Amino acid sequence: MNRPHRTLPNVLAAALLAAVLPLAGCGGGVKEDPILRLSAAESLTQGKELLAREKYRAARPYLSHAFEVEPNSVAGREGLLLLADSYYLDGGVTNWIQAEAKYRDFLNRFPTSDQAAYAQYQIANSLSKRVEKPNRDQTATSKALAAFEELLRLYPTSEYTAEAQAEIEALRHRLAASEFVVGDFYLRYRQPAGAILRFENLLEEFPDYDERDKVLFHLGLAYAQSRVPADRAKALETFERLRTEHPESRWVAQIPDDLPRLEGSGDEAAGEPPPPEVLAGEPSRGDGVSQR
Repeated sequence: MNRPHRTLPNVLAAALLAAVLPLAGCGGGVKEDPILRLSAAESLTQGKELLAREKYRAARPYLSHAFEVEPNSVAGREGLLLLADSYYLDGGVTNWIQAEAKYRDFLNRFPTSDQAAYAQYQIANSLSKRVEKPNRDQTATSKALAAFEELLRLYPTSEYTAEAQAEIEALRHRLAASEFVVGDFYLRYRQPAGAILRFENLLEEFPDYDERDKVLFHLGLAYAQSRVPADRAKALETFERLRTEHPESRWVAQIPDDLPRLEGSGDEAAGEPPPPEVLAGEPSRGDGVSQR
């Protein structure tokens, strides 16, 4: 009994392969990328020319090739750094994320490079570009702040020190403003414990915040809103602190007139909410604060 022939598929496969290979060599198949024929120096030169013309996406294959061909050469290192620059300059959240990753890759590979401070500076800038408004998540703000502080720690004499210090001040102000927004949210929705926690933390963690008078005023309101008897006395103390530390502040005029009622006894001392008029001294619309 004859068995089926089992080698025919192999024969056909070999024949097809033999027919396809010549086509690939004579232009009938996938063409070889001409960038692959360039040396690292040649590829870097063309990539830099495209960068100068703000052709960021077109430059990336050349810069990437320069690094991949000779990763430890001068051209290769510059290619990787300029590749990161191409993402950063192109802009947009996705590109800034890519830029951060490339700068970190450069710094991890070449920590002793004379461009290490620049790479760290750009890591911080890539994060700073993604900072959200004070009423949004501040993860990127905290990371950017840490990256700028790392720059000052590792490279205290670099040419980026002044810019880093300015960015640190701005980012700290952003974090403080975010703390205030959250505290104000709790206050508006009559959750004084949360408001007190945020306002107290703001005053402690950001002593250089330039709107401390506003924070003290709202902290006083939060204490006044609290059902905890001891917090009523703290409201009086906080408003007095506002008068003493910031006598010229516009917020002093907004302190409620009926403060003696906060010292009451009986039902108030037992934890009843403060009278509604305690919150009546809030600035009007146009003052730049959230409305309740």
